[in-house]
Amino acid sequence: MAGLCVAAAPASRAAAGEGPLIGVSWAYFQEERWKTDQAALEAELSRRGARAISTDAQASTEKQLADIESLIARGAQVLVIVAHDADALRPALALARAESIPVIAYDRLIEAPDAFYLSFDNREVGRLQAAAMHAAAPRGRYVFIKGAPTDPNAHLVHAGQLDVLRTEIASGAVQVVGDQFVEGWLPERAQQVMEQVLTSADNRVDAVVCSNDGMAGGVISALRAQGLDGLPVSGQDGDQAALNRVARGLQTVSVWKDARELGRTAARVAVALAEGTPPEQIEGARGWRQGPKAVRVPAILLEPVPITRENLDVVIDAGWASAEDVCRGVTDAPPPACTP
Repeated sequence: MAGLCVAAAPASRAAAGEGPLIGVSWAYFQEERWKTDQAALEAELSRRGARAISTDAQASTEKQLADIESLIARGAQVLVIVAHDADALRPALALARAESIPVIAYDRLIEAPDAFYLSFDNREVGRLQAAAMHAAAPRGRYVFIKGAPTDPNAHLVHAGQLDVLRTEIASGAVQVVGDQFVEGWLPERAQQVMEQVLTSADNRVDAVVCSNDGMAGGVISALRAQGLDGLPVSGQDGDQAALNRVARGLQTVSVWKDARELGRTAARVAVALAEGTPPEQIEGARGWRQGPKAVRVPAILLEPVPITRENLDVVIDAGWASAEDVCRGVTDAPPPACTP
């Protein structure tokens, strides 16, 4: 879009008696997990006396730029951004910088020195996915279904996958018959990509290293249409639908990132930044420069947990998902968590 502009921040931004106003820009709020993030973020902000205003870019860079401009105009003192296209957000970041508004890159990396990166260890997510796939299929024909090419996290996850599988690929034990990014991490697009790979590979596929649960749903739909139920497939996020697929034997692993913990941490960091705490002095923060451009950013990275049929009780016991939802439709050979 054309250059961003914004009116001066309203005087009410720091009105007496009001807590900090935090602006949240979601890239694509329709994915299941973001609703969990939002609920945790807003509840913790409220507990800390702060408020949130949110926008949904609907997987559009143009809209996200306009959304961030709007959040600034409405008096946001800190911006929490789930970037649709991190590089394309430079005008918005410049605008925030000019207004002295701190930015939190929420879950998705923004490689700018003054953008506080808050996420899970995404490279470790990729390692956990690949390890589960390799355990299920030590040899064979693999497909990589990767996230959006504009999202640095997609590259970090894939780098972790290759940490585990590079040697196997080099030796020929693993043959890569499909390797594609998926614009916007969209499930329907992932299904189309998987259908194309199956056609080109004549359905000869042994495992799909898929980078998140939403796309895994699309991949599994494509596999089922070809009678390939139960083929090893990975994901991440711990979506309820994915956990149910794990219980039913349709998905091998979902790397769980407790979005409640991430949302609460974001609220804590946002309030600290709004109160003037330097990023490097925030509890748990460290310098991190493992992104594609090796830009050093202040960061907090939380630890992910792989969930398989054997440890579904972890998410149930944590209150992340109910046994009823996880075990719905499970009949033959139920996993331990679904056994009375």
